[in-house]
Amino acid sequence: MPKVYLGLGTNLGNKPDNLTQAIKLINEKIGKVISQSSFYETAPWGFTSDNDFLNAAAEVETSYSPLEVLRLTQEIERTLGRATKSVNGTYCDRLIDIDLLMYDNCIVKTPELTLPHPLMTERDFVMLPLIEIAGNEIHPLFGKPLKELSPKSNE
Repeated sequence: MPKVYLGLGTNLGNKPDNLTQAIKLINEKIGKVISQSSFYETAPWGFTSDNDFLNAAAEVETSYSPLEVLRLTQEIERTLGRATKSVNGTYCDRLIDIDLLMYDNCIVKTPELTLPHPLMTERDFVMLPLIEIAGNEIHPLFGKPLKELSPKSNE
């Protein structure tokens, strides 16, 4: 069964509960959550806010295609109260954000979805939780283990 890696973030409301509820819904609607990271507190990235984020990553076995997983993650975001998506690199506070980071070793480039996530290796708030659960997984484009691609590992 394919494995999908998801990045989760929240900076509004009860942040631990937001992540816990998102992971519960992922398990119910997308597939079995076989691993989840610790929760990481991080500063906002790409915009200014007084609200720090709580981030996590999850590894999920799914029978759905990448585009179906995208549709389901967006449905979960709406269920948990997210009303708007970031557009053209303009970010804002949010109750929940679920990003598809990788789907097995697939490379996808469509108007709706790019896999692996094109900015994931530039973001410690994505890479640190992901490395915790999948550090030895090989990045499909770079051909290196994820633990070698984190910005912090390059300092």
